[in-house]
Amino acid sequence: MSQVVSPVVAYALAFALAGAICTVGVRRARRVEDADTRHGLVALLATSGSWAIAHAVLLVIPSTELKTTVYLVGLIFGFSTVFAWLYFCSAYTGRTYHRRTAYRRAAIGLYLLVVGVKVTNPIHHLYFTTALVADPFPHLAIQQGLFHWIVTGLSYMLAAVGMFSLFETFAESEYDATPLAGLVALAGLPVVLDIVGYATPQLLDMIHAPLGVAAFTLGVLFVFENRFLAVQLTEGVQGPTIFLDREGRIREFNRAARRLFPDLDGAVGDAVEAVPALAAALGGDTETVTVEVEGEHRHYVVSQNAFEIGQGSLGRIVVFSDVTRIERQRRELERHNRQLEDLSGGMRHELRNAVTIIRGNVQWAMDQLEAGNVDGARTALRKATDTTDRTTGLMNDFATLAQYGRTVTDTTATGVRKTVESAWPDDTDATLDIEGAGSIEADPARFELLFTRAFEFLLDNGASTVVVEGRDDGVTITGDGEPLQGESERYFDYGDAVSNATNGTALPMVRTLAQVHGWEATIDATYEDGVRIVVTWAASARVGNGDP
Repeated sequence: MSQVVSPVVAYALAFALAGAICTVGVRRARRVEDADTRHGLVALLATSGSWAIAHAVLLVIPSTELKTTVYLVGLIFGFSTVFAWLYFCSAYTGRTYHRRTAYRRAAIGLYLLVVGVKVTNPIHHLYFTTALVADPFPHLAIQQGLFHWIVTGLSYMLAAVGMFSLFETFAESEYDATPLAGLVALAGLPVVLDIVGYATPQLLDMIHAPLGVAAFTLGVLFVFENRFLAVQLTEGVQGPTIFLDREGRIREFNRAARRLFPDLDGAVGDAVEAVPALAAALGGDTETVTVEVEGEHRHYVVSQNAFEIGQGSLGRIVVFSDVTRIERQRRELERHNRQLEDLSGGMRHELRNAVTIIRGNVQWAMDQLEAGNVDGARTALRKATDTTDRTTGLMNDFATLAQYGRTVTDTTATGVRKTVESAWPDDTDATLDIEGAGSIEADPARFELLFTRAFEFLLDNGASTVVVEGRDDGVTITGDGEPLQGESERYFDYGDAVSNATNGTALPMVRTLAQVHGWEATIDATYEDGVRIVVTWAASARVGNGDP
């Protein structure tokens, strides 16, 4: 006897379990933030759960009339799931079909027509007929009619449309949506069971769809809930996205976020502090944050959006919007404005000094001529002329700075050794050594001028030997002349009167020519055997290690 009852009990328990999962899922589905998605999912679970329970009751009640009635009720619930499924899929994927009046009216009309055919089946018997059979165990066998196959085909077609929209959304998602796509496929798998049940006596000839919906519910609401919510909440959002729960723990992240913060791998369930770079980005007070990505500094605006259900918060979505191009333009504009201010300040300073010196010497020369001191007048006029020549040279320097002061946009692979040799002056007895040169992406003319002015400064500072040493992250230019006196930064100031007045613009030009490439130029304050100029660039900018 137990061998006869066991299959019935197994089937009934399977559908009862599916109904229970859908019922519990209704409460869980209320956590979905989007109202339309929530309504569609709740409707899908309610109709599918009712359909599954109707199947379970159908298998255990003894009366043939009650079985037929329950089966009919189950059919009505079953057809309802198609429209709930389409409503859910449209809302979840960001489409608006579920809101359009024409589609709603068509759906209601089709639903009422099919329900009318089902309810009147006892009259026309065109949808199904019933009979009690003993194999593989005693149960009510359903012989499906023409209308059943028409409606079933239409239902499968409509359900497939919804599945396609979900697959498309998952495919376009930056998240690893493979598990979610698998759940959608699992929801459609009962179609295979339906075919087996119809074609063979191994399974009951009944619709197994509630089992698939239960599996889908269990997966998206209890196993992959965070990813399920994150995919929808970030629909259309470009860039790295991270889903944090209400306690600030990492729950989900997309592929772009993994590329930005590689330590996210294995950090699901951990606090944000488990990924130091992420914690630093979220803890900053500035409008933009800078993150190093594959050796390049990129800039992002961070937006954090909390989402709540009722009085409770589910967490927050953190989105990093790449503003590197805009931020670089803003910084370049700031740098260029500072440069213009420095230039104008330097020009005012030099012109004011020059005018004062020239006026004083000319007046002195006039006084000496009136006193009959020709030699004294000649000396004073010579000083005035020298000052004029020096000022003309400085004005030329300022013009050069204005010409080359904009950021470099077109670069080529430029050999350091060849550039250094071209920049080295021919009229010097000093010695030049070049070590570990290589190649760098640069503007050749500005790169050569950088070395030219650096050499001018070092040689005028008394260097007898200059060593240029190439490194992965830049180059050093070292002279064995007199160490600098005082704060080294003042030597980069256009308007500051440095002790080496004849080359007052040399180091400012070196720094400007470095900055227009996106590099930095500094003085090594720890070097005590002369002066060492350090030009630093990103290691990724180096294109060769040879000696071209």
